[in-house]
Amino acid sequence: MTQPSFVPIPEVDQVRPAYRLRLPGHWSQSRPGELLDPLQPTGSLLGKPGPDQGFALKLARRFEDHLELEPGESAEDAIAGCTACAMRRAAFFGRAPAVYDLRFAFTLWGFLGGAPADLIEARGALFRSAGHHYDAQRAIADSVAEAALRLTPEAVAGRLDEWWQLLNIRKSL
Repeated sequence: MTQPSFVPIPEVDQVRPAYRLRLPGHWSQSRPGELLDPLQPTGSLLGKPGPDQGFALKLARRFEDHLELEPGESAEDAIAGCTACAMRRAAFFGRAPAVYDLRFAFTLWGFLGGAPADLIEARGALFRSAGHHYDAQRAIADSVAEAALRLTPEAVAGRLDEWWQLLNIRKSL
């Protein structure tokens, strides 16, 4: 509100001049991480974004005591690889990860028991040091066929010994 000049007021209460901001200069999208297209890019090692995917890491710790690991396998590697697989499944449905996504991933890769010998042999090389390498985690998540992502954990567990090869893309193993 303006102050008339004829009203006596102390100097500290007088309105000070406004601070004028300068006009911003030219801006362009030039940073490497910015998207130039309205759609998310797709391709190798890019994954699929989804809401609150980090929550899968918290949920994965619930399975740590139930994992059936072979000699030479690490719980950290199994959790990292299966978490990436669970995040992909959750993003496929456009939602945040749930415990069912992790149960699906751990069951699919045979870490909750009932894994055939050829699956255990195939997952050994794929999961080795996955806890330390993003490329290995992406390879595990990308190796699961899209049709398999639609299955429930119970459906996967029921026929894992018969057709786990159909659930995974064999060329990546």
